[in-house]
Amino acid sequence: MQGLKIGLRTGLLSVNLGPGAILSAAMASAAGHKVAVVLSGCGVYDGTEVHEAAAVLAALSRHGATPLMFAPDKKQAHVIDHTAGSEMDQERNVLKESARIARGSVSPLSELKPGDVSAVVFPGGFGAAKNLSDFGFKGADMDVDPEVRRIISEFHTAGKPQALCCIAPILAAKVLGEFGVTLTLGNTGAESDWPYQGSIEAAKSFGANMQLKNVDEVD
Repeated sequence: MQGLKIGLRTGLLSVNLGPGAILSAAMASAAGHKVAVVLSGCGVYDGTEVHEAAAVLAALSRHGATPLMFAPDKKQAHVIDHTAGSEMDQERNVLKESARIARGSVSPLSELKPGDVSAVVFPGGFGAAKNLSDFGFKGADMDVDPEVRRIISEFHTAGKPQALCCIAPILAAKVLGEFGVTLTLGNTGAESDWPYQGSIEAAKSFGANMQLKNVDEVD
């Protein structure tokens, strides 16, 4: 699991453990709060990583928070056959696919406003790099979905916590890099241990400060 460093003073909350462990530590006083969870489809290779989303929702619920789920109402970048890893000749909608995780209780991302919730969480999965941005296709030449850009910027301005898991911190790096945010996208080393370490250099190119951490480390 990859993620970010906790930094509540800048309105940025991030972690380097599984989302359950992250939010268990970070949301100790979450009781009574509404927390937005931004989904990007359903399935690790073309949407939200289901295990991460479930861990986020469980951690929030266990600490008394009310999770509210949102997703972009648009066509997803492509559809992957998860048994083979190959692209399928299909079109699917990100919002409708996210409803599989949300059990239908999901709202368009355009409706998410910082004033309505206390924090926002972005689970990982390739959907963050394909549907919430195009990092998965363009690398450091990426752009971020306009609604995602708006949300990250507005929550930062409002000083409200943001948690981004796995590859999702690349979104904050792109949108908030000019503010010198500190992020974690795992570590460097053997490709077998860190298959997506190229994202670290991309985040640096956006102006983000990177902290290299292993999966068992957290501040």
